[in-house]
Amino acid sequence: MVIDTSMSILVVDDFNTMIRIIRNLLKQLGYENVDDAGGGVSALAKMRAKTYDLVISDWNMSPMTGYELLIQVRADPVLRSTRFIMVTAESTIENVVAAKVAGVDNYIVKPFTAKTLHHKIQEAFAGEPTPPLAA
Repeated sequence: MVIDTSMSILVVDDFNTMIRIIRNLLKQLGYENVDDAGGGVSALAKMRAKTYDLVISDWNMSPMTGYELLIQVRADPVLRSTRFIMVTAESTIENVVAAKVAGVDNYIVKPFTAKTLHHKIQEAFAGEPTPPLAA
């Protein structure tokens, strides 16, 4: 499957270093239309001001976690079809299941490579956006 590298991507993380790492990986893969947000609250504001094709968000952020951001995105009729990839250092079954129930399109465990990111993006766009199971 060929993914449009001109799509608009929002990277959300409360650590600037992680934002830089993900932006660099995306650049290696040919993605140039990348914005970032330092947390869930600012991410929601940016998503309401601009249309994004994909959100790549860290799970562990404060005050709004990536999981809470995902819940907000899936609950919003305008934003709900945005593809959403969750990034985390924790690979507990409970978190993976919770993210899936909330409607995540894919899940990446840190650390990861450009190849892994590419594969996860392709998987996220392989079908229809994942609706929340709890809806």
